[in-house]
Amino acid sequence: MDFQISALDDTIFHAFFKLNDTELEKIGGKRMIVDENPGYPCRVSLEDAEIGEKIILIPFEHHKTQSPYQAKGPIFIREGIKTKTLKKNEIPKMLDHRLLSFRGYDKNGFMKSAITEKGNETKQIIEKIFQKKEIQYIHIHNSSPGCYNCQVTRI
Repeated sequence: MDFQISALDDTIFHAFFKLNDTELEKIGGKRMIVDENPGYPCRVSLEDAEIGEKIILIPFEHHKTQSPYQAKGPIFIREGIKTKTLKKNEIPKMLDHRLLSFRGYDKNGFMKSAITEKGNETKQIIEKIFQKKEIQYIHIHNSSPGCYNCQVTRI
């Protein structure tokens, strides 16, 4: 069973880095300097930001659906980073050391599966969730804070 993990498109976020701190605060965002690693997973590069890097923390609508499961939450974005394109069945290393929540959705955006597991089990969990034919895609979140990481689709 093949799958593709997708990062967020960097072009969505370019304008946020041009805002000053006051403008960012008005939209619920914050500019930060990374002070620990791991700790600030970038949703564009699908890598943990390095100590000293500039990042922004902003609210982001990651599940645009007409179902009750529409969702918005905080994400970190590294400055000057291009969208990471992963190979078929590739798992980003930033998931390995986290406790993750895997949420499988059908074509109407309704959650049909939810599993919490260690990140080093990501491939097995994706395959298990996709055994249910009605599941079209999976969102992976950091379990404790609940923040969105990335989307997984069938190939």
